Amino acid sequence: MEVSAEEEINQIIVGKPHVVILGAGASYAAFPDGDKHGSKLPLMNNLVETLGLQDLIARTGLRFGSSNFEDIYASIHKESSLIDIREELEAEVYRYFGEMELPDHPTIYDHLVLSLRNKDFIATFNWDPFLVQALRRNGRRFKLPRVLFLHGNVEVAYCADGHMMGNNGAACSLCGSLLTPTKLLYPVSEKNYHLDEFISRQWATVADVLKHAFMVTIFGYGAPTSDAAAIELLKTAWGDINDRSLEEFEIIDVRQEDDLRRTWAPFIHTHHYRVESNFYDSWIANHPRRTGEAYWNQFIEAKFIENNPLPKEADFPELWEWYSRLQEVEDAERI
Repeated sequence: MEVSAEEEINQIIVGKPHVVILGAGASYAAFPDGDKHGSKLPLMNNLVETLGLQDLIARTGLRFGSSNFEDIYASIHKESSLIDIREELEAEVYRYFGEMELPDHPTIYDHLVLSLRNKDFIATFNWDPFLVQALRRNGRRFKLPRVLFLHGNVEVAYCADGHMMGNNGAACSLCGSLLTPTKLLYPVSEKNYHLDEFISRQWATVADVLKHAFMVTIFGYGAPTSDAAAIELLKTAWGDINDRSLEEFEIIDVRQEDDLRRTWAPFIHTHHYRVESNFYDSWIANHPRRTGEAYWNQFIEAKFIENNPLPKEADFPELWEWYSRLQEVEDAERI
């Protein structure tokens, strides 16, 4: 028996969250030629060159055994005499990412947020503003997923009294205080997330959400050794893989499947995983806003299912019209 795309669109049966974890590779894949202004997306191994920080780094007088920016920052952070350079470095990173903008046309990030429902979550390790900007320009028309910021973000700030999270530069709607920008940089050896109140709350939420997720998609996050503490927190939340025999684990990454399988082995139950090198081949892009229903039909009911791929070449008016049909069904179900 086959479930058609039309039947999938009209089916709302899964209330558990789909959790997407974003890393730098997602932004790099979305903007290989840079942002709206041509600013390039740096990775940790080329961030110094991309941001033009060579002279600032040279002023430290230190010798670095790695080109990885996190390693370089950790070495500088250890030297109390370099606090002025460290603060200048932090300001430059904030400035560069803070000036980035989405192109005017639909992007992978627009497609991603439109393809998930408000029961779903995106947890991002990225500093760049693209996810928040995509939520902002699509959120007036659609109910979109909730977002968690695991490493801070240039677009996001929070009330020091814990009232709310909002846009950087805004004031708290409850107490009127200017929201506090989130911290971006931590020494590699001291990523003690529990010491930062905002980050700690974000991690507590993602831990709770992962326990209830039916599917996890890892998009462009390589699980670097510098993030060992983060990986351990994710693994603890996911639990024993023998207790996740029905859940599905999806990886969107350009690395070889064998390499990815080894990296994420603690999260994968037997054959319950899939690897795609392109976002548009993913479960999300082929079953937008119905990832749970497609999962149920194929993996629980053992039915053949038809794909319903999102219109990746559409402009915004056409794209919003296409997604409106999906949300109309959701609205009728009052979800």
